[in-house]
Amino acid sequence: MLLGTRGGKTTVDELAQSLAVPRNHLAKIVQRLQHLGLIETIRGRGGGVLLADGATTASIGGLIRRLEADGEVVNCDTPACPLRAGCRLRGALRRAQEAFYASLDEVTIGDLLHPPTRDLLLSLTTR
Repeated sequence: MLLGTRGGKTTVDELAQSLAVPRNHLAKIVQRLQHLGLIETIRGRGGGVLLADGATTASIGGLIRRLEADGEVVNCDTPACPLRAGCRLRGALRRAQEAFYASLDEVTIGDLLHPPTRDLLLSLTTR
């Protein structure tokens, strides 16, 4: 989202410094977001990172689903839960998780790039 507020390209080093996160950690996040098609990277001198075309229309719910790989809230299989055969909680948790994602489907990355959310997010950066 910081990329969207800057309106152009920036470097991983600049982002890491602004967000006060380790550069190596941010580089892995950049790679993942590039793989998801949300950001573009340009190598070499004058290169950098920028928000991909169309990224602002991506839903937050869809993004979280892709990042979480549709994992369940609670893993009942490893180690195997002795209550699995008669448990009613697992299905309820699945429905609650999907309702959570569905509510976030209504929010896009672009929605978060406008005030007041934009201003709040920018206030969290170090510069």
